[in-house]
Amino acid sequence: MAGFGLLAIGFFAISESDPFPGYNALYPCIGTALLIYVGQNSPSTVASRMLEVRPLVWIGLISYSLYLVHWPLNAFAHYLSFQKLDPLMTGAMLVASLALAAFSWKFVEQPFRQKRTFTAPGPIFAFSALAIVVLCAGGAAGALGNGFPQRFPDYVQRRISVGDWRNGICFNEGTSRIESWNMEDCTRTRGFPTTVFLWGDSFAAHYVSGLGANINRLQANIVEYTYAGCPPILSYYSYARLDCVRFNRKALDIILEADIKTVILSGKWSDYEVRGFDGLQQTIDTLRALGVRVFVIGQSPQFPTDVRKIAFFAKRQNLDDTSWPMAMDPGINERVRSFTKGATFIDPLKFLCSAGRCPYSDRGEFMYFDYGHFSSAGATLAISKYWPAFGKDNALPKTK
Repeated sequence: MAGFGLLAIGFFAISESDPFPGYNALYPCIGTALLIYVGQNSPSTVASRMLEVRPLVWIGLISYSLYLVHWPLNAFAHYLSFQKLDPLMTGAMLVASLALAAFSWKFVEQPFRQKRTFTAPGPIFAFSALAIVVLCAGGAAGALGNGFPQRFPDYVQRRISVGDWRNGICFNEGTSRIESWNMEDCTRTRGFPTTVFLWGDSFAAHYVSGLGANINRLQANIVEYTYAGCPPILSYYSYARLDCVRFNRKALDIILEADIKTVILSGKWSDYEVRGFDGLQQTIDTLRALGVRVFVIGQSPQFPTDVRKIAFFAKRQNLDDTSWPMAMDPGINERVRSFTKGATFIDPLKFLCSAGRCPYSDRGEFMYFDYGHFSSAGATLAISKYWPAFGKDNALPKTK
C-alpha cells in the first residue's frame, strides 16, 4: 500500500510547475520498486492481486512498445494537422498506438527475448553500430543539404523583419548580468514628458519593434525591461531562470529611482497559468501602493507552428484565408483579467482575432516571425490597435 501511495503522489500531487526529475522522481521510482519487491516476495498480497488483473498485465507487457510507438504518431499528427487535435483524432491515435504496440511486442520484442542466431551479442552490436552510422550519415546529409529544400519547390523562405530587441542589453536571454541593464540604453523612444516602463518576458519585448512607427500616437518615453521566460510577477520563481526573482525585484528599484508613474506588464501568460495568477495581482497591488498606474496586456495570439509553415500548408490546400485557429485556449485572457484589479487590462485577442481564428499576415507581410512573437510589421499593427496612448488626455483604446 505504501508503494501505491507513493505512485498516487506522483500522479496527483506533482504538477507542471514542480521541478522534475529532482526529488519528485523519488515518488514514482520508490513506489514502483516497492511494488516489484512485493510482487517477487509476497505474491498473495492485495496489491499483487490488483496488479494481476489481465487488462493491466497486458498493458504492462506492451508498455515499452507503447511508449515507443506513440511518439511518432503524436508528432506526425500534430505536424501534419497544424491544429489542436480533436477528440476523434485523439481516440484514433490511442487505438493505433495500442495496435502498433501489440504488433511490436509480438514480432519485435518477443523474438529478441529468445536465443537465436540474430539475437546473440555479436549480431546485435553489429546491427546497432550499422544503424547508428546510417542514421548519423542521414542526419549529417540533411544538415549539410539544408533540409533538402528542393523537396518543396513552391516553398518560399521569406525574410521577416524582427526588429531590434537589444538582446543582451535590454532583453536578457539569461546570459547577461542583471546589473548591466542601463536605463539610458533601454529608453526606446524619447522626447516626451511621460515615461512608461515596459516590463515582462519575450512577449513584452516583441512590442518594441513597433514603437518607432507609433511614436506620435504613444507620446511617451518607453523603457524596455525584459527577460526571456521571466514574467513580470514579483513572487515568480523560475527553475530555468534562477535570476528571475532578482530581476523582478530590481524593477521596483528602477521604478522608484526614476520616479516612473506608468508601467505596462506583458507576458506569455499561457505558460504561467499552471501556477495561478495570484502573484500578478500582488505585483499590481505593490505597484499601486507606490502610486504607479498599471496596464496589463493580455495574451497575444499563438499558433501551432511557425507561420511560414502555416502559409505554405494553406497555399497547398488552396486556402485564400490568411487566418488560422489559435493554438491556445481563447479564454486565457478572461482568467488573467480577473487578477488585474486596480489595473487597466487590454485583451489583444479582441483586436486581432475573431471566432477563434487570427490572421498571421497582413497585406502580404507576416505578423509573426515564429509561432507567436510579433514581427516588426505585427508589432506596429498591434500597438496601433490596442496600446494605450499617453498624450495629454491619456487616451485608451476602445474595448470590444
